[in-house]
Amino acid sequence: MKQTILYFFLLLLTGMLAYCFYFEPNKLEVTKITLFDEELKGIKIVFASDFHIKPHQQKRLEKIVKKINEQDADIVLSAGDYVSGHSELLTMPINKIAKGLGNIKSKYGYYTSLGNHDKYLGTEKIRTALEQYNITVLNNENIKININGKDIYIVGIQYKHKNKKLINKALAGTKEPIILLTHSPDEFYKIPNNVNLILAGHTHGGQVVLPFIGAILTGSIYKDRFLYGLKEIDGKRIITTRGIGVSILPLRFNCPPEIMVIEFK
Repeated sequence: MKQTILYFFLLLLTGMLAYCFYFEPNKLEVTKITLFDEELKGIKIVFASDFHIKPHQQKRLEKIVKKINEQDADIVLSAGDYVSGHSELLTMPINKIAKGLGNIKSKYGYYTSLGNHDKYLGTEKIRTALEQYNITVLNNENIKININGKDIYIVGIQYKHKNKKLINKALAGTKEPIILLTHSPDEFYKIPNNVNLILAGHTHGGQVVLPFIGAILTGSIYKDRFLYGLKEIDGKRIITTRGIGVSILPLRFNCPPEIMVIEFK
């Protein structure tokens, strides 16, 4: 009897480990969010972040591109972390990542800020590779685009800068409606209230979220305040995505990868 119980628990443990290390990290959900905003009405965004593409993950990269293209977005936006780890040995080369993501289709382009892992491997190197494949990098910069006859400003800010002047620089010359890309949601309180929507990543939604306990790690100075999903504080809105890849721990639990589809009504 004791041996049977032991076998049962070993089998259960093996199944749980297989799920956390192999099954859940390779799921890719589509999370749909509808927002009401008169100035952005009728626009459809795909928001995809924290790719963390590792060596030999070409098929995974192709799967991500296919899933994004299936959404038929007006624009594709990202908050960075294209590469994985702190070393070139731990990531697919950025030129290969950029080439793969260059197959993403949208009506009005693909715009991104950069993340901490991108910074580890060199911001300018990442930027050069992405822009070679028509992915516009916004690093304390903004760009005006016209969608369905509406002028919209897309702003990207640098990861973990301490100088609020850089945010003001990034926003210079903009007017509403404004969508701002920041890798970390920790910048929320530094961003002016006239920004229509902030999009962030970095937290991975906790990556490992235990029942009744919550996320083991949040990656945020605000703990779980901006861990995942839509939050509105004093009329300012932020959406934080669970992201696509994994970091630190090569597993996910109760927190599957996602791309977000955001539509404005």
